Amino acid sequence: MPEPAKKILVIDDEASMRELLGIMLRKEGYVVDLVASRAAAAAFLDRGPVQMVITDVKLPDGDGIEILRHVKAASPETTVVVMTAYGTTETAVAALKLGAQDYLVKPFDVDELKIVVRNALEKQRLEEENLLLKAEFRVQHGLDRIVGVSPRMRQVFELVRSVAGTASTILVQGESGTGKELVAKAVHALSPRRDAPFVSVNCAALPENLLESELFGHMKGAFTDAHQTKKGLFETAHRGTLMLDEVGEMAPAMQVKLLRALQERRVRRVGANDEVDVDVRVIAATNRPLEDMVRDRSFREDLYYRLNVIPILVPPLRDRAEDIPLLARHFLERFTGEMNKQVTRISDEAMARLVKYPWPGNVRELENVIERAVALETTPAIMAERLPDSFGLPRATGADTLPEFTDGFSLDRHLESIEAALLRRALEEAAGNRVTAARLLGITPRSLRYLIRKHGGPTP
Repeated sequence: MPEPAKKILVIDDEASMRELLGIMLRKEGYVVDLVASRAAAAAFLDRGPVQMVITDVKLPDGDGIEILRHVKAASPETTVVVMTAYGTTETAVAALKLGAQDYLVKPFDVDELKIVVRNALEKQRLEEENLLLKAEFRVQHGLDRIVGVSPRMRQVFELVRSVAGTASTILVQGESGTGKELVAKAVHALSPRRDAPFVSVNCAALPENLLESELFGHMKGAFTDAHQTKKGLFETAHRGTLMLDEVGEMAPAMQVKLLRALQERRVRRVGANDEVDVDVRVIAATNRPLEDMVRDRSFREDLYYRLNVIPILVPPLRDRAEDIPLLARHFLERFTGEMNKQVTRISDEAMARLVKYPWPGNVRELENVIERAVALETTPAIMAERLPDSFGLPRATGADTLPEFTDGFSLDRHLESIEAALLRRALEEAAGNRVTAARLLGITPRSLRYLIRKHGGPTP
């Protein structure tokens, strides 16, 4: 549906000037009304708002400054442009201080008029769009930290609002860096459990024996380093929410224990005889394809169905490119404040490169890129030169690197060679730091260890 034409009110006591402006603006596609006095303008504006007022500063029954005050009091969002004769620009400057967008000095040519009107209305449109976007993505009570207005993210927001009031278990799925924990926190903040603890644990970051102690607690003396009794996270999150991040990395034996805790709503500390009742809403999250893992028997089917009561899929950033400018400006505002730097915008070229980039690391990668750019930038705008070198390259299609189909070609071997090359590159760029290398590849440390073993590298 086309956007309705902008309405412009022209106020000038010279009939020839009014008619000239009317003709030229109508040719540009605007709806134009013409009046000759302050009183007529006030009466017209009282009937309803317009997008723009163009007024002479000298009128027979007053001046444009009075019109400006009237417009800004009744309709602050209306844009005002004043016209002034040569030698009376002081009044025009005073009008700018009171909120006028721009001024024209008579006589002016048609092109100047078109440029001033177009720029003023474009600025108005951007301000209105900014207000709308803020209203949409800064939803109160839990969703205010999630930035996005794309259809995919709106679906996520609606689902979060719908399920937050229930006690059902939720499975949040999405690639690394998409914001799964923010979604989990939003569910908690909108739920009746909001005043109780939100507790999160990364299941990939702990060995199996430590994860069991972390989740269920332990008794003093239960194992070598158990110098005192400790509550587990299920007990800590009592009447609140427990987030199990990277649940797909959980070892099979731990999957059995987690399933029992979910079914029975009771936990037993390591080394204890008695069980403890827990009232916990569990939100699991993963970047792994759990359905495929169920089929290949690396993840328990009964646990999958116990977790996947309400699935929420967080889309990758490349599938919601319209959110990239919003996110980039959001991070720009945050980091300029934290670093006390006067970087107020992102240049058009830099923004174009941000939008075109495929973002394998998703929102987390964008956050890091903007933080780096703000730290390095010495001008009021982030320039394209402050972005990593890879942002200057076109998106690779791979067409020029495809192998020839010769006798003995194997797709599996070719894919494995690519996987091994990427693994070596990540480890080199991370200077051997495996946590950093895993982040570069968008996988968990446990998956990285598996790849290193698979391709013949040493593992700790």
